[in-house]
Amino acid sequence: MNIPSPVNRRAALGVAAGAAVTGAVAACSGPAQDSGAPASGNDPTPGTDPAPAPSPEESVATVEEVPVGGGVVLAGAAVVLTQPEAGEFRAFSTTCTHEGCPVDEVVGDEIVCPCHGSRFSIADGSRTAGPASDPLEEYPVTVTEEGGLVVG
Repeated sequence: MNIPSPVNRRAALGVAAGAAVTGAVAACSGPAQDSGAPASGNDPTPGTDPAPAPSPEESVATVEEVPVGGGVVLAGAAVVLTQPEAGEFRAFSTTCTHEGCPVDEVVGDEIVCPCHGSRFSIADGSRTAGPASDPLEEYPVTVTEEGGLVVG
């Protein structure tokens, strides 16, 4: 009768770490799907990890989708695109700097966080109201020849 030897702790941790890495790679391997529509009615969860900034090669929206004097929240891309003046595009993180809730809409010239009422300027991401004290993180935006907006 052959009795298998017990697995040592180092081997078990190696297998667990390998499985975690494989799962993370598999979860990140598919393309992100985003309708491009503004987010609304989301049930924000404070303290959740924000999604990473979009890939610098991909257009996340088109020039026509971002209203002058306003903006759109692309929850799937974790970015808010704004156009404070005609032809001037800005991109900000969707993560509120107060407690990490995702901002979920642009109202007039402000980006709004539904959790505690923080508001941010569409022009520079600075706090305009609420408990947040820091501005939203800003990303560079490039307009492609085809009219796409590339963030990152």
